[in-house]
Amino acid sequence: MRPVFALPVAAAAALLTLALAPAAHAQPLAATPAAAGAPDVEARPVASGLENPWALAFLPDGRFLVTEKPGRMRIVEANGRLLAPLAGLPAIAAGGQGGLLDVQLDSDFARNRTLYFCFSEPGPNGDTAVNGTALARARLSSDATRLEDVKVIFSQQPKYASRLHFGCRIVERQVDGKSDGTLFLALGERSTAKEESQNLRSHFGKVVRVGKDGSVPADNPFRQRADALPEIWSRGHRNPQGAALGPDGQLWVHEHGPQGGDEINRPAPGKNYGWPVITYGENYGGGAIGKGITAQDGMEQPLHYWVPSIAPSGMAFISSDKYGAAWKGQMVVGALKSRMLERLEVRDGRVTARHLLLPRLGQRVRDVREGPDGLLYVLTDAGNGQLLRLEPKAR
Repeated sequence: MRPVFALPVAAAAALLTLALAPAAHAQPLAATPAAAGAPDVEARPVASGLENPWALAFLPDGRFLVTEKPGRMRIVEANGRLLAPLAGLPAIAAGGQGGLLDVQLDSDFARNRTLYFCFSEPGPNGDTAVNGTALARARLSSDATRLEDVKVIFSQQPKYASRLHFGCRIVERQVDGKSDGTLFLALGERSTAKEESQNLRSHFGKVVRVGKDGSVPADNPFRQRADALPEIWSRGHRNPQGAALGPDGQLWVHEHGPQGGDEINRPAPGKNYGWPVITYGENYGGGAIGKGITAQDGMEQPLHYWVPSIAPSGMAFISSDKYGAAWKGQMVVGALKSRMLERLEVRDGRVTARHLLLPRLGQRVRDVREGPDGLLYVLTDAGNGQLLRLEPKAR
């Protein structure tokens, strides 16, 4: 099948709706500029000159590790100076939405210097036109100039001719606050193969869970089924672009809808999140997708969705008190299309309010993370992309 290269996205940032119960119809939830008494924040540049930066991690020595979509991973000094790209990356099928994408430090990085990254992997014989999302493990050299012992531990199957919808967000799973030795990887459905999101013999449109060595955990929900790929954790996803562990210790994911219907889900083992059978979006240019339904037995409702789309990217939960006690536990999501951030109040596992954060930022936000200092850091998606720190304004 031929890939689609450019898709228009609906105008951003207006109405947000919320699924109040698993089978209930959502109700509109209006956005507000800021909650009463909320702290003012400003974006302070830390670094610039990054080419389409995609993901951010925090090194123990106070420096930053950043991926650039064209296929570079580099360290950024605390003063903003960009170091030379790291050596040792594998071949990458960069182009369209593909390239070097997410990066995640191992929870024991300070001891083992291990990290994980995902990227668009070329097909057989280095064919970049046929590709798929892959997850690799590596060790950062002692002089921090190269990746060593690089090993691909998961490759999305099958490979496919598309430059779209790679997904590619990594989260290390925790149980009772400690790593259980496994990783989640959120995978896109490659756009023109959307029906494969429902196919358990394909990794398209799935969240998968693997061990840090690429092994399949014994308690994965489909491991014992002959008609399913054993790495699958959940299905029915479209194009996940943000993932994080919530204050509840569970995995939260957001994913792009088509024209409308961006979603936040909390993927649970074996559950089906509906794409493309149910959706609150529509075809680009208008018209129903499939039967045009928003609910069906056996399929989960989103915890939260946007109509029109904002094209969310990056996700972080605030665990510090740097922005005041009221912000602790809340979610912050970047937006590509609407070029800003949103702060979402989360109570009892539900999104209860939406607030625009930095509505005049005017830059595509690709990633947002909470740093070791308790402040939020943002990557902007541009040829001259920036690393920004969100600081409370002095009152």
